[in-house]
Amino acid sequence: MDILLSGQAGEKHLLLGNEAIVRGALEAGVSFVSCYPGTPSSEVPDTFFRLSDKGGYGFEYSTNEKVALEVGIGATLGGASTLVTMKHVGVNVAADPLMSVAYFGAPGGLVLLSADDPGCHSSQNEQDNRYYARLAGMPCLEPSSAQEMKDMTRAAMDLSRQFEQPVMLRTSTRVNHQRGEVVFGEMQPPVQGAPFVSDPRRFVIVPAVARARHKILLQKLEELRQEAEKSPLNKVSGQGDVGCISSGVSRVYLKDALTDLDLLDKVRVLELGFSYPLPEKMIEDFLRGLSKVIIVEEGEPILETEISALAHRLGIEVEIHGKSEHLPHFDEYSSLIVKQGLSAALGLPQTAAKPCPAPQGLPMRPPNMCPGCPHRAAFYSVRQVFGDEALYSSDIGCYTLGVLPPLRAADTCVCMGASISTGSGLAKVSGRTVVAYIGDSTFFHSGITGLANAVFNHHDLLVIILDNKTTAMTGQQPHPGVEHTSKGPNTARVDILALVKACGVEHVRVQNPLNMKATKEVLEELKALSGVRVLIAEEPCPLFARRVMGRKRPATAVVEEGCDGCNECMDHLACPAFFTQDGKMVINPDQCNGCMFCVQLCEHIKPRKRS
Repeated sequence: MDILLSGQAGEKHLLLGNEAIVRGALEAGVSFVSCYPGTPSSEVPDTFFRLSDKGGYGFEYSTNEKVALEVGIGATLGGASTLVTMKHVGVNVAADPLMSVAYFGAPGGLVLLSADDPGCHSSQNEQDNRYYARLAGMPCLEPSSAQEMKDMTRAAMDLSRQFEQPVMLRTSTRVNHQRGEVVFGEMQPPVQGAPFVSDPRRFVIVPAVARARHKILLQKLEELRQEAEKSPLNKVSGQGDVGCISSGVSRVYLKDALTDLDLLDKVRVLELGFSYPLPEKMIEDFLRGLSKVIIVEEGEPILETEISALAHRLGIEVEIHGKSEHLPHFDEYSSLIVKQGLSAALGLPQTAAKPCPAPQGLPMRPPNMCPGCPHRAAFYSVRQVFGDEALYSSDIGCYTLGVLPPLRAADTCVCMGASISTGSGLAKVSGRTVVAYIGDSTFFHSGITGLANAVFNHHDLLVIILDNKTTAMTGQQPHPGVEHTSKGPNTARVDILALVKACGVEHVRVQNPLNMKATKEVLEELKALSGVRVLIAEEPCPLFARRVMGRKRPATAVVEEGCDGCNECMDHLACPAFFTQDGKMVINPDQCNGCMFCVQLCEHIKPRKRS
């Protein structure tokens, strides 16, 4: 059995931060988990999914974050100790129910994991979701290590059950993906509280109820502030008349920086693990007697703003330093950045950065779609038919990488599910042909409403649903349209073609994009039409097909003698398996996935049985 389920109290294990969250939830008796995957949170639900046969809890991949939270709300109303996971931008999708759930509360306990992504490692923005905790009225816990990921997950679930209020566990990429030693605690079976008891004056959030519940929420937040004042998750250390206040992963960088500057025992430090509601009395006590305080926080200057206001309100004369040239308002922090920020604030000499030299001769590895990816074939055929005449509205997924040359398959990309809606508006005012791309998982996430809107409002655009039979980008998670999952066939499949027709689309075609001639013919046919037209480009992701469906490609493509070096295939398709050697085009057989699309481009490329 997996160590996350079988590990005993007191044992130490090396865990990924996201695995530590799973263990913490299990120790807290999680009873139900819902999610929408997204980096840097994906390993949390994927691990719950992998363990779900033996874990004793309920689990689901939801179609989007709003649905995941709403399902989670239903579960906690029914008494289940519930965890809902998503990445930071997913909280935007879930914002509508999020703004109400704190009003009526979470009888069984409800923890929302918001995995933020400073530095945009895999995201379209750097938003700091501590703002959401304040906006929604949710307590916020911020772990900084793998051990704290486990401990604070458990603490968040305990806190939520104690106060019957939702709690945000706010993490960031560096703690989600770090590995560290974790000491296990006692496991407890899934906690199922009292069954749902109808109480319309609490759970039916009409205006009269909302007005009353808002006052109750404010009272709850005051009670939670008192809890934060005495919480062991908030710690003071060090001495002196200079102080630092920090939260989240910045606490680790701060400790490194103070150690490097030989200031570890010469500066007072307040670490906020339970950072909202702000423990104002603790902060007041900390500030009094200090001449200077430096606030170290990645992302937005939230603590800086609130603590500055608190000091002003209490008449505490202390020099407060926060965001600056050295502690920027953007990007991911590091120990070096924090060291430079501290040095600047304390008037210490700046030491030049000495980064480790990069190894020489390493091959460049720009982001790219995989060899044999059917999206590449679809983009190639679309550009052959539409060229630069059309505008291309793209979406979030592997296919966003189609923005790169030579495919140049994206003129816009806004957020999950926006390609059809954005493309509709673009077509309306530009008068140009618009091709909107959307993946199958993204279509279920939030593309369906855009399609229905396009039909209803008589927009004019071609929608291409890139159906690769999985949620490829985040790790091949299932969605309602898949035929297979890693645990077997999907017996409750929702058919995309039927959905598109049900939205009122008259002209719908289904085509395998790896068949170039047939795909171009379908595209020419749809190009000649007007209104909302849909092509479902249907072919499994090659990685998913091999790993889950067991599909094998018995042949590889090779370039035969006689290649005239025109580089048409390289210049317009640019499969990663292509390279040049001594001025000649060559295909790497180890990278070739055997899709045989390139064979249709050139008479000098032929299939060959793999040896």
